[in-house]
Amino acid sequence: MTHNRYDFEGQVVLVTGGGSGIGRAIVHAFLDNGAVVAAVGRRSGRLEETFAGYDDARVLAIEADLSDRGSAAQVIEAVTGKFGRLDVFVNNAAKYAPQEFTDLGADEWDAFRSTNIDAFVFLTKAALPELEKTGGNVVAVGSVSGLRGDWGQAAYNATKAAVMNFVQSLALDWGPRGVRLNTVAPAFTLTDATAGVGTDEESLRPFVNRIALGRPAQPEDIAPAVLFLASADASYITGATLPVDGGTSASTGQPHVE
Repeated sequence: MTHNRYDFEGQVVLVTGGGSGIGRAIVHAFLDNGAVVAAVGRRSGRLEETFAGYDDARVLAIEADLSDRGSAAQVIEAVTGKFGRLDVFVNNAAKYAPQEFTDLGADEWDAFRSTNIDAFVFLTKAALPELEKTGGNVVAVGSVSGLRGDWGQAAYNATKAAVMNFVQSLALDWGPRGVRLNTVAPAFTLTDATAGVGTDEESLRPFVNRIALGRPAQPEDIAPAVLFLASADASYITGATLPVDGGTSASTGQPHVE
C-alpha cells in the first residue's frame, strides 16, 4: 500500500472507524509497516475482517460506540492494558449524511456532534497523557469539507471544521510536551459512506469535474499520508492540515470546461 517504508516497529497505534473504508486502509498500512494496531468500530465482525490474515498478537479489536462519552477512557485502557503504551492515535470515525439544514432534527444533530466531535474530544483527552509518555502524536482524518462550505452538508462540514481547529489549538498546547497533532483532509473518496452519492461514471462526473487528477480517491490514497504525518519523517510538523484531495482544494470552484 505504501511505496516507502516507515519504521513503526514496536509502536502502538489506535485507529477509530477501523472496520471499513479509510480506517481499514490506515490499519493495514500501519500493520504492513511493523506497528501493532488497535482498531475501534461498532461491529466486531467488520473489525475481524480488517484483521484477517494478521498475527493476533499484533492486533486488538475494540467494539465500542464512540458517541458514548464513557467509552473513551475504556478504549485507551484497553489499548494500554494489552500493549503497555500508545504511540499514535488516528481519529478517523465519522458520521456523514447530507441533508437540508431546516430538516435537521435535534437527534440527528446530536448524532453528528457526538460521533464527529465528542468522540474526538474525549478520546484525545484520554490519549494525550499516554502520548506524552511516548513522544507520540495524533493524526485526525478531517476533510476538505472542514475548510469550506458544501451544498446540503452544513452539519457535517461544521463538525469537521471543529475537529480540525481542535487539532491546531491542541498542537500549540501540547507541542512543548513533545506531542504533535496534525490533520489529513481528503475530498470525495469511494467508501461505504459515499456509496449512495456516486455509483457509476455518470453520477461521479460532477465530483470528478472538480478533481485535478481526474478520479475520486480510494481509501488507499489517504493512508500513506497518515503514515507520513505519524512518522519520524514529520517530526517537525505539527498543527498542519495536509489536503489529500487530488487537487480539489486548488480550485476556485469554477467547473472544468473542456
